[in-house]
Amino acid sequence: MTHPEPPDGAAVLDRLHAVLIKYVILPSAEAIDAAVLWIASTHAQDAWTHAPRLVIKAPEKRCGKSRLLDVVDGTCYRPFMTVNSSTAAICRSITDADPPTILLDEADTVFGGKAAESNEELRGLLNAGHQRGRPMTRWDHQKKELERIPTFAMAALAGIGSMPDTIEDRAVVVKMRRRTASEKVAPFRSRRDGPALRQLAADLTAWLRPNLTELENAEPAMPLEDRAADTWEPLIAVADLAGGNWPGRARRAAQTMNAAREGDTEFSDRLRVLIDCRTVFANFDALPSTVLLDGLKALPESPWAEYNGGTGLTSMKLSGLLREYEITSQNIRFPPPTGQVKGFHREGFTDAWARYCPPADPGESVEPSQPYQPSQDGVSAAHTPVRLLRPVRPESSRDQTGTA
Repeated sequence: MTHPEPPDGAAVLDRLHAVLIKYVILPSAEAIDAAVLWIASTHAQDAWTHAPRLVIKAPEKRCGKSRLLDVVDGTCYRPFMTVNSSTAAICRSITDADPPTILLDEADTVFGGKAAESNEELRGLLNAGHQRGRPMTRWDHQKKELERIPTFAMAALAGIGSMPDTIEDRAVVVKMRRRTASEKVAPFRSRRDGPALRQLAADLTAWLRPNLTELENAEPAMPLEDRAADTWEPLIAVADLAGGNWPGRARRAAQTMNAAREGDTEFSDRLRVLIDCRTVFANFDALPSTVLLDGLKALPESPWAEYNGGTGLTSMKLSGLLREYEITSQNIRFPPPTGQVKGFHREGFTDAWARYCPPADPGESVEPSQPYQPSQDGVSAAHTPVRLLRPVRPESSRDQTGTA
């Protein structure tokens, strides 16, 4: 009795690659490879400690995000396609054994605008489900006992605009673009093209399921660290199993796409103000709170002049944003005519800047002017001479750098 030859993993991935570029224009070769490997890794969910998300986003309609999700639906493992489902419905679709692949279309209607606040529980579910062993716990009133609801499952989300940053931080992010007139794709019809996609899905399953133990024990050399490594490890493990040129392509995709995602990150208000404080401080040792606020509001393209419902960032709001980093204002004595006022020491920021902020742009500065330094009397540590920002003049008198 002869046994069928095991599928050639690299060949199966090549076929999936050909299908993707047949129906969809993706933004880069690395994005295509990432999508191929993410789809393939859904067929080996039982092997993974982390379940990477796939975020498919676009700035406008008609960029191909739903078409890409159609191909994912046809080729991934046990797809569970949903639009605007309740958290409870998605929860009940996930099982400890053999979970489905969650596909959430029109995710911008769930996480965008006023809807976002009412869908915090779904965001929590998707965040928890990125790592195995993070169930949701509920009290069952009928049985009078705790119920542990599994959350671990791979998930893809498609929508206009960015997803919540906590989801994108756990995701392979593909930013779609509208096709140009010269970019052509084949029309996709689910009735006609669906069977071929499901056969490809079956071939992926036939290749990967017998190798679950090898994949579970795999420790691929990773080009990334921390959460990014957790997210990309299943994709790179699949590429290593396939062999050929896929291991190199997978690592190149990981590095390229992670760098692009970090460059496209929308920072929280807390992190944005921390980064902007670094810009305003420049080489100053201390600044009065009012001067720091004026400098923040003068930064080009910053939100601080219109923050807080259009009234602008206040000392109280600034203190609230910085408090999570254990940065607080102090009474500092400055030379006349300022005297003793509330202000911030540079040394209070340096640890947070090193831990949380991206590397500083070499050109990141605000033009200082007259010599200015804290008075040595009443200051806890010696300070070298520093210079102070000029007072901010009305908007019409500022030059194009936003400084006076």
